[in-house]
Amino acid sequence: MRLKKIWLQVRSYFLLTLGLFIIALGWTAFLIPAEITGGGITGISSLIFYASGLPVGLSYLVLSSILVILAIKVLGPGFGLKTIYAVGVLSVFLGILQALIREPVVSDIFTSAIIGGILAGAGVGIVFTQGSTTGGIDIIAMIINKYRNISPGRIILYIDLVIISSSFFIFQSIEKMVYGYVTMAVISYSIDMVLSGSKQTFQMFIFSPRYLEIAERIDKEVQRGITLIEAEGWYTRKKSKIVMVMIRRHETRRVMNIIKETDPDAFVSQNNVMGAYGKGFETIRP
Repeated sequence: MRLKKIWLQVRSYFLLTLGLFIIALGWTAFLIPAEITGGGITGISSLIFYASGLPVGLSYLVLSSILVILAIKVLGPGFGLKTIYAVGVLSVFLGILQALIREPVVSDIFTSAIIGGILAGAGVGIVFTQGSTTGGIDIIAMIINKYRNISPGRIILYIDLVIISSSFFIFQSIEKMVYGYVTMAVISYSIDMVLSGSKQTFQMFIFSPRYLEIAERIDKEVQRGITLIEAEGWYTRKKSKIVMVMIRRHETRRVMNIIKETDPDAFVSQNNVMGAYGKGFETIRP
Protein backbone atom coordinates (compact mmCIF):
# COMPACT_ATOMS: atom_id res chain seq x y z
CA MET A 1 0.00 0.00 0.00
CA ARG A 2 2.88 2.35 0.80
CA LEU A 3 4.48 1.73 -2.60
CA LYS A 4 1.11 2.25 -4.28
CA LYS A 5 0.66 5.64 -2.57
CA ILE A 6 4.17 6.67 -3.60
CA TRP A 7 3.47 5.58 -7.18
CA LEU A 8 0.19 7.53 -7.26
CA GLN A 9 1.99 10.67 -6.02
CA VAL A 10 4.78 10.26 -8.58
CA ARG A 11 2.21 9.69 -11.34
CA SER A 12 0.19 12.73 -10.24
CA TYR A 13 3.22 15.04 -10.24
CA PHE A 14 4.36 13.64 -13.60
CA LEU A 15 0.98 14.41 -15.18
CA LEU A 16 0.92 17.81 -13.46
CA THR A 17 4.36 18.61 -14.89
CA LEU A 18 3.29 17.39 -18.34
CA GLY A 19 0.22 19.64 -18.21
CA LEU A 20 2.39 22.63 -17.25
CA PHE A 21 4.77 21.93 -20.13
CA ILE A 22 1.85 21.78 -22.60
CA ILE A 23 0.56 25.13 -21.30
CA ALA A 24 3.99 26.73 -21.72
CA LEU A 25 4.38 25.25 -25.21
CA GLY A 26 0.99 26.61 -26.31
CA TRP A 27 1.89 30.11 -25.17
CA THR A 28 5.54 30.30 -26.25
CA ALA A 29 5.25 28.45 -29.58
CA PHE A 30 1.94 29.85 -30.83
CA LEU A 31 0.29 32.66 -28.85
CA ILE A 32 3.19 34.91 -27.83
CA PRO A 33 5.00 34.86 -31.23
CA ALA A 34 1.70 35.73 -32.93
CA GLU A 35 1.15 38.57 -30.40
CA ILE A 36 -2.12 37.07 -29.22
CA THR A 37 -3.20 37.96 -25.70
CA GLY A 38 -5.13 35.39 -23.69
CA GLY A 39 -6.53 35.67 -20.21
CA GLY A 40 -5.11 35.06 -16.76
CA ILE A 41 -1.75 35.98 -15.31
CA THR A 42 -0.06 34.53 -18.41
CA GLY A 43 -2.06 37.02 -20.47
CA ILE A 44 -0.95 39.91 -18.23
CA SER A 45 2.66 38.67 -18.45
CA SER A 46 2.34 38.60 -22.24
CA LEU A 47 1.16 42.21 -22.27
CA ILE A 48 4.13 43.18 -20.11
CA PHE A 49 6.43 41.37 -22.56
CA TYR A 50 4.89 43.10 -25.58
CA ALA A 51 5.24 46.50 -23.89
CA SER A 52 8.66 46.15 -22.24
CA GLY A 53 10.38 42.99 -23.46
CA LEU A 54 10.48 41.50 -19.94
CA PRO A 55 10.44 37.67 -20.23
CA VAL A 56 7.01 36.15 -19.67
CA GLY A 57 8.34 33.55 -17.22
CA LEU A 58 9.83 36.19 -14.93
CA SER A 59 6.77 38.45 -14.75
CA TYR A 60 4.52 35.38 -14.37
CA LEU A 61 6.60 34.18 -11.40
CA VAL A 62 6.54 37.58 -9.69
CA LEU A 63 2.80 38.19 -10.17
CA SER A 64 1.78 34.63 -9.27
CA SER A 65 4.03 34.59 -6.18
CA ILE A 66 2.35 37.76 -4.91
CA LEU A 67 -1.08 36.20 -5.43
CA VAL A 68 -0.06 32.90 -3.77
CA ILE A 69 1.26 34.77 -0.70
CA LEU A 70 -1.98 36.76 -0.59
CA ALA A 71 -4.01 33.54 -0.91
CA ILE A 72 -2.13 31.88 1.97
CA LYS A 73 -2.85 34.91 4.18
CA VAL A 74 -6.53 35.20 3.22
CA LEU A 75 -7.51 31.59 2.47
CA GLY A 76 -5.21 29.88 4.99
CA PRO A 77 -1.89 27.97 4.93
CA GLY A 78 -3.55 24.88 3.45
CA PHE A 79 -4.05 26.69 0.15
CA GLY A 80 -2.22 24.04 -1.85
CA LEU A 81 1.31 22.71 -2.23
CA LYS A 82 0.60 21.59 -5.79
CA THR A 83 -0.42 25.10 -6.82
CA ILE A 84 2.85 26.50 -5.45
CA TYR A 85 4.71 23.76 -7.34
CA ALA A 86 2.73 24.56 -10.51
CA VAL A 87 3.58 28.27 -10.33
CA GLY A 88 7.31 27.57 -9.99
CA VAL A 89 7.49 24.90 -12.71
CA LEU A 90 5.35 26.84 -15.20
CA SER A 91 7.56 29.91 -14.70
CA VAL A 92 10.64 27.81 -15.53
CA PHE A 93 9.02 26.24 -18.60
CA LEU A 94 7.87 29.64 -19.89
CA GLY A 95 11.36 31.08 -19.43
CA ILE A 96 13.18 28.18 -21.12
CA LEU A 97 10.78 27.74 -24.05
CA GLN A 98 10.54 31.46 -24.77
CA ALA A 99 14.34 31.61 -24.95
CA LEU A 100 14.40 28.62 -27.33
CA ILE A 101 11.46 29.56 -29.58
CA ARG A 102 12.26 32.84 -31.28
CA GLU A 103 10.10 32.57 -34.40
CA PRO A 104 6.40 31.67 -34.84
CA VAL A 105 5.86 27.96 -35.47
CA VAL A 106 3.09 28.80 -37.94
CA SER A 107 2.69 32.03 -39.90
CA ASP A 108 -1.11 32.23 -39.90
CA ILE A 109 -2.39 34.11 -36.85
CA PHE A 110 -5.76 32.31 -36.76
CA THR A 111 -4.04 28.91 -36.79
CA SER A 112 -1.80 30.09 -33.96
CA ALA A 113 -4.85 31.18 -31.96
CA ILE A 114 -6.56 27.80 -32.40
CA ILE A 115 -3.53 25.54 -31.79
CA GLY A 116 -2.21 27.69 -28.95
CA GLY A 117 -5.66 27.78 -27.33
CA ILE A 118 -6.07 24.01 -27.61
CA LEU A 119 -2.65 23.32 -26.06
CA ALA A 120 -3.06 25.89 -23.28
CA GLY A 121 -6.58 24.68 -22.46
CA ALA A 122 -5.65 20.99 -22.54
CA GLY A 123 -2.68 21.70 -20.27
CA VAL A 124 -4.83 23.57 -17.76
CA GLY A 125 -7.37 20.73 -17.87
CA ILE A 126 -4.64 18.18 -17.03
CA VAL A 127 -3.46 20.40 -14.17
CA PHE A 128 -7.02 20.59 -12.80
CA THR A 129 -7.43 16.79 -12.96
CA GLN A 130 -4.42 16.44 -10.64
CA GLY A 131 -5.99 18.63 -7.96
CA SER A 132 -3.95 21.73 -8.71
CA THR A 133 -4.32 25.11 -10.37
CA THR A 134 -1.86 27.39 -12.14
CA GLY A 135 -2.48 30.09 -9.55
CA GLY A 136 -3.26 33.51 -10.98
CA ILE A 137 -6.72 34.89 -11.64
CA ASP A 138 -8.55 31.99 -9.97
CA ILE A 139 -6.88 33.04 -6.69
CA ILE A 140 -8.40 36.50 -7.06
CA ALA A 141 -11.76 34.87 -7.81
CA MET A 142 -11.56 32.68 -4.68
CA ILE A 143 -10.66 35.66 -2.48
CA ILE A 144 -13.52 37.80 -3.84
CA ASN A 145 -15.92 34.87 -3.55
CA LYS A 146 -15.00 34.51 0.12
CA TYR A 147 -16.37 37.98 0.89
CA ARG A 148 -18.92 38.51 -1.88
CA ASN A 149 -21.57 36.17 -3.26
CA ILE A 150 -20.25 36.34 -6.84
CA SER A 151 -19.59 33.30 -9.00
CA PRO A 152 -15.83 32.63 -9.42
CA GLY A 153 -16.46 31.76 -13.06
CA ARG A 154 -18.07 35.15 -13.66
CA ILE A 155 -15.19 36.95 -11.92
CA ILE A 156 -12.61 35.13 -14.05
CA LEU A 157 -14.59 35.90 -17.23
CA TYR A 158 -14.78 39.63 -16.44
CA ILE A 159 -11.07 39.87 -15.59
CA ASP A 160 -10.07 37.96 -18.73
CA LEU A 161 -12.20 40.29 -20.87
CA VAL A 162 -10.41 43.30 -19.37
CA ILE A 163 -6.97 41.71 -19.91
CA ILE A 164 -7.64 40.85 -23.56
CA SER A 165 -9.27 44.21 -24.27
CA SER A 166 -6.14 45.92 -22.86
CA SER A 167 -4.12 44.52 -25.77
CA PHE A 168 -5.73 47.16 -27.98
CA PHE A 169 -3.74 49.91 -26.22
CA ILE A 170 -0.47 48.13 -27.09
CA PHE A 171 -1.13 46.96 -30.66
CA GLN A 172 -3.86 49.43 -31.68
CA SER A 173 -5.48 46.49 -33.45
CA ILE A 174 -9.05 45.31 -33.05
CA GLU A 175 -8.14 42.22 -35.08
CA LYS A 176 -5.59 41.00 -32.53
CA MET A 177 -8.01 41.74 -29.73
CA VAL A 178 -10.64 39.57 -31.45
CA TYR A 179 -8.08 36.76 -31.86
CA GLY A 180 -7.55 37.02 -28.10
CA TYR A 181 -11.26 36.40 -27.54
CA VAL A 182 -11.11 33.43 -29.95
CA THR A 183 -8.21 32.00 -27.95
CA MET A 184 -10.10 32.49 -24.70
CA ALA A 185 -13.08 30.55 -26.09
CA VAL A 186 -10.86 27.73 -27.40
CA ILE A 187 -9.02 27.47 -24.05
CA SER A 188 -12.31 27.29 -22.17
CA TYR A 189 -13.67 24.59 -24.51
CA SER A 190 -10.45 22.55 -24.30
CA ILE A 191 -10.49 22.66 -20.49
CA ASP A 192 -14.07 21.38 -20.46
CA MET A 193 -13.22 18.57 -22.90
CA VAL A 194 -10.29 17.36 -20.80
CA LEU A 195 -12.24 17.56 -17.54
CA SER A 196 -15.34 15.85 -18.91
CA GLY A 197 -13.17 13.11 -20.41
CA SER A 198 -11.35 12.43 -17.14
CA LYS A 199 -14.62 12.31 -15.21
CA GLN A 200 -16.52 10.25 -17.77
CA THR A 201 -18.34 7.40 -16.06
CA PHE A 202 -19.47 4.04 -17.42
CA GLN A 203 -22.07 1.63 -16.10
CA MET A 204 -21.30 -2.03 -16.78
CA PHE A 205 -23.62 -5.05 -16.58
CA ILE A 206 -21.73 -8.35 -16.56
CA PHE A 207 -23.55 -11.61 -17.25
CA SER A 208 -21.52 -14.69 -16.28
CA PRO A 209 -21.95 -17.91 -14.27
CA ARG A 210 -18.64 -16.97 -12.61
CA TYR A 211 -20.04 -13.69 -11.31
CA LEU A 212 -18.65 -14.20 -7.79
CA GLU A 213 -15.06 -14.47 -9.03
CA ILE A 214 -15.49 -11.46 -11.30
CA ALA A 215 -17.05 -9.39 -8.50
CA GLU A 216 -14.31 -10.31 -6.03
CA ARG A 217 -11.54 -9.38 -8.46
CA ILE A 218 -13.15 -6.04 -9.36
CA ASP A 219 -13.54 -5.28 -5.65
CA LYS A 220 -9.90 -6.09 -4.83
CA GLU A 221 -8.11 -4.90 -7.96
CA VAL A 222 -10.19 -1.90 -9.07
CA GLN A 223 -11.68 -1.05 -5.67
CA ARG A 224 -15.11 -0.15 -6.96
CA GLY A 225 -18.43 -0.92 -5.34
CA ILE A 226 -20.44 -3.74 -6.91
CA THR A 227 -24.13 -4.57 -6.96
CA LEU A 228 -25.47 -8.07 -7.65
CA ILE A 229 -28.86 -8.07 -9.35
CA GLU A 230 -31.13 -11.13 -9.26
CA ALA A 231 -31.89 -12.38 -12.78
CA GLU A 232 -33.39 -15.32 -14.66
CA GLY A 233 -32.57 -16.38 -18.20
CA TRP A 234 -35.70 -16.45 -20.37
CA TYR A 235 -34.57 -19.33 -22.57
CA THR A 236 -32.79 -21.51 -19.97
CA ARG A 237 -35.02 -20.51 -17.02
CA LYS A 238 -31.87 -20.60 -14.89
CA LYS A 239 -31.52 -18.14 -12.04
CA SER A 240 -28.30 -16.17 -11.86
CA LYS A 241 -26.93 -12.79 -10.81
CA ILE A 242 -25.83 -9.80 -12.87
CA VAL A 243 -22.77 -7.85 -11.74
CA MET A 244 -23.37 -4.10 -11.98
CA VAL A 245 -20.47 -1.70 -11.46
CA MET A 246 -19.85 2.03 -12.02
CA ILE A 247 -16.32 2.90 -13.16
CA ARG A 248 -14.30 5.77 -14.59
CA ARG A 249 -13.17 5.78 -18.20
CA HIS A 250 -9.56 4.90 -17.33
CA GLU A 251 -10.70 1.84 -15.36
CA THR A 252 -12.59 0.16 -18.20
CA ARG A 253 -9.58 -1.69 -19.60
CA ARG A 254 -8.71 -3.16 -16.19
CA VAL A 255 -12.28 -4.39 -15.69
CA MET A 256 -12.41 -5.85 -19.21
CA ASN A 257 -9.15 -7.71 -18.61
CA ILE A 258 -10.54 -9.16 -15.38
CA ILE A 259 -13.68 -10.36 -17.20
CA LYS A 260 -11.68 -11.85 -20.08
CA GLU A 261 -9.28 -13.66 -17.75
CA THR A 262 -12.07 -15.01 -15.52
CA ASP A 263 -14.70 -15.87 -18.12
CA PRO A 264 -13.93 -15.22 -21.82
CA ASP A 265 -17.53 -16.17 -22.68
CA ALA A 266 -19.10 -13.55 -20.39
CA PHE A 267 -21.64 -11.12 -21.88
CA VAL A 268 -20.96 -7.47 -21.08
CA SER A 269 -23.12 -4.37 -21.55
CA GLN A 270 -21.37 -1.01 -21.19
CA ASN A 271 -23.16 2.35 -21.13
CA ASN A 272 -21.90 5.90 -20.87
CA VAL A 273 -23.87 7.66 -18.10
CA MET A 274 -24.58 11.39 -17.84
CA GLY A 275 -23.35 11.59 -14.26
CA ALA A 276 -22.51 9.56 -11.17
CA TYR A 277 -22.82 11.11 -7.72
CA GLY A 278 -21.77 9.78 -4.33
CA LYS A 279 -18.70 8.16 -2.78
CA GLY A 280 -15.91 7.71 -5.31
CA PHE A 281 -17.56 9.94 -7.91
CA GLU A 282 -18.96 13.48 -7.96
CA THR A 283 -20.25 15.33 -4.92
CA ILE A 284 -24.02 15.82 -4.82
CA ARG A 285 -24.73 19.54 -5.10
CA PRO A 286 -28.08 21.31 -4.67
